[in-house]
Amino acid sequence: MLFLQVRNFRELNIWNDSIHYTIELYKALEGLPAFERYGLRSQMTRASVSIPSNIAEGCRGSIKEHIHYLNIALGSSFELESQLVIVDRTKMLESSICQDLIIRLNSLQKQINAYRTYISSLQ
Repeated sequence: MLFLQVRNFRELNIWNDSIHYTIELYKALEGLPAFERYGLRSQMTRASVSIPSNIAEGCRGSIKEHIHYLNIALGSSFELESQLVIVDRTKMLESSICQDLIIRLNSLQKQINAYRTYISSLQ
């Protein structure tokens, strides 16, 4: 069983980028209506936090485990993207804010996918 050489998730650009993204999302979601505090807003922050959390958790194990956790992070990003589309279409936030968050999330998804491809090549 091969183990990754990179054990310090803090050195990964995708982890740092996802942390910054999560902080920006939290700030943007302050603009959601109060009635969504425990609904959509809560789901969105959990999905966002799941992305860097799973990237970090994957660094502790084998390549297979790392890929598994990257898949979970990617799945959380898709969940979050769906929720952002709902927020945009229901006009709970300005469309420009939602579109910016979606574009940045798509970029993060591409990074995760590229990293997953790289990790897979190490098997």
